[in-house]
Amino acid sequence: MEKTGQYAQPGQFEGRLPLAQAIPLGLQHVLAMFVGNLTPILIITNLCAALGGADEFAAIQVSLLQNAMLVAGIVTLVQLYAIGPVGGKVPIIMGTSSGFIGVFQSVVNVMGGGIVAYGAIMGASLIGGVFEGILGVFLKPLRRFFPAVVTGTVVLSIGLSLIGVGVGSFGGGTGAADYGSLENLLIALAVMVIVLVFKHAAKGLASSSCILLGIVCGYVICAVLPFFLSTTGVTAEGVEYTKAWVLNWNKVLEAPWFAVPQLMPVKPVFDLRAILPVMIMFIVTAVETVGDISGVTEGGMGREATDTELSGGIICDGLGSSFAALFGVLPNTSFSQNVGLVTMTKIVNRMALACGAVFLVLCGLLPKLAALVSIMPQSVLGGAAVIMFSSIVMSGIQLITREPLTTRSMSIVSVALGLGYGLGANSAVLTDLPQAVQLVFGGSGIVPAAFVAILMNVLLPKEKAKA
Repeated sequence: MEKTGQYAQPGQFEGRLPLAQAIPLGLQHVLAMFVGNLTPILIITNLCAALGGADEFAAIQVSLLQNAMLVAGIVTLVQLYAIGPVGGKVPIIMGTSSGFIGVFQSVVNVMGGGIVAYGAIMGASLIGGVFEGILGVFLKPLRRFFPAVVTGTVVLSIGLSLIGVGVGSFGGGTGAADYGSLENLLIALAVMVIVLVFKHAAKGLASSSCILLGIVCGYVICAVLPFFLSTTGVTAEGVEYTKAWVLNWNKVLEAPWFAVPQLMPVKPVFDLRAILPVMIMFIVTAVETVGDISGVTEGGMGREATDTELSGGIICDGLGSSFAALFGVLPNTSFSQNVGLVTMTKIVNRMALACGAVFLVLCGLLPKLAALVSIMPQSVLGGAAVIMFSSIVMSGIQLITREPLTTRSMSIVSVALGLGYGLGANSAVLTDLPQAVQLVFGGSGIVPAAFVAILMNVLLPKEKAKA
């Protein structure tokens, strides 16, 4: 192993780096995932609040965002260094998964929203995380069921299911009185343009942090707008409302500077209507994690992932998600954004990534920072989310096309997306089937698409290699 003096190189997983080098390299990873780590909680809590219990969620949202940063940092450290069989010892950053948003939306709608629906999500995540951990233990005999074409189809369906969510935020949030207003649309469009400018015109840290920089600019725009535009509007019924893009600075002022994260801010509720679809989604996310770990080892380290790395990574995914649920946080899984960053920069040093994880833990102790994130206007979030969610689609396509497309692989992708994703996106066709089937397959296109892709991969005969 080539070293400079007593230090390793950033492209080496093992070994120490100078702190002056490790800290900015670690922060680069945090900046790439910081917003994505908090976005799912904002989306699901806003949906639960819109259907009932807005006051209850206003009281705990800052705490949930604070906990999300703490949990992501702790679970990332476990993934990097491992505790027994838990952790793959791979250069992966962990965070709140956006892949579950579609399934959780279905759970919220079925259960009528409010704090009870969020509690059901926590209960299902506790059980589902343990289930994924067990899958990780038995990964070796199961690995053949998850080739790149299956993993890619799952990731592609996740991205497709989220684009509609991003567009909803783009318009100001589906529950907003001024949803789809010109102001919301222009703010979201401005954020999107700024993100693209930083991504393609800047270099280094500014380019990799384009999402964060776009959102910061969105905050500035929303802070300046009240000097030129009215902050209130009137509905058709004559009711006055505050426009969705207005920043609620009082929430930040009232938040303390330091607080110990609260254990179980939301009491778990164990309901089969949530548990069944969420458990299946944990199978899906295990497949996605196989893809992410394979991506960082191949793209960043120039080799295939070992069975031990994959198994430990999935166990950490699962148990980390159960740990997250104890703090009211949505499931924690490997972050695809950081897989892309590793592949692009080849920076895989464990110490550098650990510095980023420690920074996340420190952020988890600062409620003011969590409050600042919680007041983010939906239109600002939407301008960034549409790009983030669309990039997941592209990650899926990259996985699918990792190997040359064959008639067999094209059949798997087309049927899984057509039949599987189509059923989830148009759940009315399942009305006459048992409720259990509707709960599992009707809420999101992700679960049926994954099921069909895995099934077809098993049933379709493999094509003979040409002589």
